[in-house]
Amino acid sequence: MLVNTAGRELRGRQREQQELDRVLREVRDGRSRALVLRGEAGTGKTALLRHLGGEAGRDGDLRVLRTAGVESESEIAYSALQQLCAPLIGELDRLPAPQRAALSVAFGLSAGETPELLILGMATLGLLSAHGRPVVCLVDDVQWLDRLSGLILAFVARRLKDESVALVFAVRDPAPEPILTDLPEIRVEGLPEAEAGALLDSVLTGPVDARVRDRILAETRGNPLALLELTKGLSAAELAFGFGGCGVASLESRVEAGFRQRIAALPGPARMALIAAAVEPVGDVLLLRRALETLGLSPEAAAPAEIDGLIEIGTAVRFSHPLVRSAAWRSADVASLREVHRALAEATDGERDPDRRAWHRAHATAGPDQEVAAELEKSAGRALARGGRSAAAAFLERAAELTRDQQRRGALLVSAAGTRAHAGSYAQVPDLLAAAEIGPLSDLDRARVERLRAQVAFAVTHGRESGPALLAAAVRLRSLDPVAARDTFLSAIGAALYAGRLGGDDLRRAALAARDALVGADRRDPLPAGPDFRGPLPAGLDFRDLLLAGLTTWILDGRDRALPLLARALDAMTEPEDLSLIWLTSPVAHELHRMDDAYRMSERAVAFARDTGALSLLPTAFALQARSLVYAGRFADAARLLDELDAAVRLTGGAVMQPTHLVLAAYRGRERPALDLIEEQLRDAAAWNDGRRHTMAAHAKAVLHNGLGNHKAALAAAQESAAYPDLGLHQWPLLELVEAAVHTGDQPIAVSACASLRERTATVDTAWSRGMQALADGLAAADEQSFRVAIEELSAPETTLEAHRARLLFGEWLRRAGRRAEARLHLRTAYEAFTEMGAEGFAERACRELAACGGNTIVRTVADPRTTEKLTPQESAIAAMAVQGRTNGEIAGSMFLSPRTVEWHLRKIYAKLGIASRRELTSALS
Repeated sequence: MLVNTAGRELRGRQREQQELDRVLREVRDGRSRALVLRGEAGTGKTALLRHLGGEAGRDGDLRVLRTAGVESESEIAYSALQQLCAPLIGELDRLPAPQRAALSVAFGLSAGETPELLILGMATLGLLSAHGRPVVCLVDDVQWLDRLSGLILAFVARRLKDESVALVFAVRDPAPEPILTDLPEIRVEGLPEAEAGALLDSVLTGPVDARVRDRILAETRGNPLALLELTKGLSAAELAFGFGGCGVASLESRVEAGFRQRIAALPGPARMALIAAAVEPVGDVLLLRRALETLGLSPEAAAPAEIDGLIEIGTAVRFSHPLVRSAAWRSADVASLREVHRALAEATDGERDPDRRAWHRAHATAGPDQEVAAELEKSAGRALARGGRSAAAAFLERAAELTRDQQRRGALLVSAAGTRAHAGSYAQVPDLLAAAEIGPLSDLDRARVERLRAQVAFAVTHGRESGPALLAAAVRLRSLDPVAARDTFLSAIGAALYAGRLGGDDLRRAALAARDALVGADRRDPLPAGPDFRGPLPAGLDFRDLLLAGLTTWILDGRDRALPLLARALDAMTEPEDLSLIWLTSPVAHELHRMDDAYRMSERAVAFARDTGALSLLPTAFALQARSLVYAGRFADAARLLDELDAAVRLTGGAVMQPTHLVLAAYRGRERPALDLIEEQLRDAAAWNDGRRHTMAAHAKAVLHNGLGNHKAALAAAQESAAYPDLGLHQWPLLELVEAAVHTGDQPIAVSACASLRERTATVDTAWSRGMQALADGLAAADEQSFRVAIEELSAPETTLEAHRARLLFGEWLRRAGRRAEARLHLRTAYEAFTEMGAEGFAERACRELAACGGNTIVRTVADPRTTEKLTPQESAIAAMAVQGRTNGEIAGSMFLSPRTVEWHLRKIYAKLGIASRRELTSALS
């Protein structure tokens, strides 16, 4: 029998429906929720979103907003966000002026300066909560969202607290983007066998052999869409042979093939209308009708597709499933697609939406067209101004295809390759560069090709081999583009710094070439260089000038002479784009012992990479922030960030400059897994001539063994790590060396390492340098006051881990001095902190020491007798800033939250601590 599937209830989805119902209850109660529905194509994510939308709109008390990613528009910046927010445009006046202006520019409603993505994110959050009515946002096909819409919606989802807003995403697995990995999610799997069988029986048109039925159930794996669609239009004979012998195709392609078969059976006008609706991705009914009129079709042309349940045209255009859109798009021949794009270009307002009009015109054009190519170049510039690197690259690539002049075509392809590299799409760069080299290139573009190849090689492997290629490109650019030459010299020096002890003379050679090129360049204010440089800096130098001057001085003239320049370089980091060099500036911050700067810099770099789509930066930014979190004692947060790092590396194919997994594994203290990882990193360092990785692996081994109490092994590892003065790393193994030498009784080594550390700390006055030197002095000279200074100086949030190591070492010293009662206080504090962090090796070491001086090791679950729950790491950070007297707005700016969210957190903190206001925080936390 035939079964009408319209309005079919959801089968086997009780768990998912219960969670979605909970989302609605919480939003109605004044809270907010973010939720991700994740599963393969056809598992019912879209049906669940429709169920949620229907339930939300049933009583009229909730406002439902919808958007969906569209594959053909995944390169057009803000397209999905604009579709979601379109019903709320009338609420823009409720927003603060900067936020209102940012959204107006992003949506093409007004002209203006490029909006900051942080402001856009806060503006979107404000817009969703501006009118006072609870809002439910449904975002389907996240994997096809344009990059910037995805980043902003994920940003908003992470900051929802009590705005009465729900954001529910549906994303196909495997998703190409890791933007939602840290949000709560539900896995939408295939239906249970009984439910799947019942659904299949409801759509079969006649009796089917039991073995064939079992095969269908096995092949579809309970996928609801497959069960509903794969049997449609098949005869009994076709069913008997397993869907016409298509068993080897993927489930997604088989489902789409079923839709394509149904589309092929439609009348010609209906097929053309369906193609037009598929290519026009925002569901604009008026725009579609204008395009159909241009194609010579009436609005009723799509009626057969509506009757067949493929599409619904009401106040908006909706496909019954995203794969219907994909099937319609892929089923069209080239000529039909061009006709549709031509019609949509004519129907699109070039003043209000120039980029989409240019995109349609480009795809309607068969041969070279300089006018359209010029429009695409302008669109690329606008996309870059908005941070849409992938969109800009797509515009440039299509502009190159339509450009008749071969040299200009090559220049566009080189620009597209560079944009793809910045977006982290390294795999696409070689083909673009090869295509660019087919035609004639200017000398500048050939130098740009050399530089891009070397930059991508370094991004993928960080091997020594890319350094000489970068240096050669920098030298070639010297007379062609001095600014590009400067930036390439920075990359060449950076590559040599990472080669380190395994790079031979590469570092000095790169520094000499950079100094010779840039001091001798035709500049009004040459860079300071050489041992004779004195006095104030020349005017007009920017951050990159100062950084290059500082690094060349560090290499050629010594650390002491370089420190003032490097400090000025860090102070000059004012532009967001400066964060793209964090792989160099973070080591500089460590060299200057400015741990607070390194911490803040890594946070800003992650936010910048997320907001701008700079996927080339994201893995390193994740690694550096995770490393800062380890030193802050926030191991769980660091581990979550490293999971995101792994996803970003899989996405881009790049390598990670900072193997932070090493640091976390060493401090966790699980010996066998940590040693396996360390040995793996040492092998990689040797294979890639990555001396910096070798230093970090040896240092991690020293930390691991010191934590476990294997001080003899720690001594050997620390000596290996300290054998080469890597930028920003050398001070770390020196302290491990002091500790290991003291515990093995090798006093001369301890004294020597302590003196070497003092040579570095004496030139930089920071809390970290004072604290670490005091700790080394306390160990080497058995000086009580030095231990106390160390604990005090290292107690800042960003160095919490080292403060507790200082407590452990002081407690051990007190126990050996026979002062057991005082020793127990410090050892217990260290033990509890290490246990809370997950630093198992150091916790066990503190436990042994505590037992040796007659103390027990019961961990207090709360810090205050009035406390019923522990503060989360985020709550602890907010409470600490509140104690310092910072306002809600200042805290919000530091933590990328809204002031309202900070207030919500503070109320939770007060409840946990059993207090009523800020005035009581200090005593409650003391």
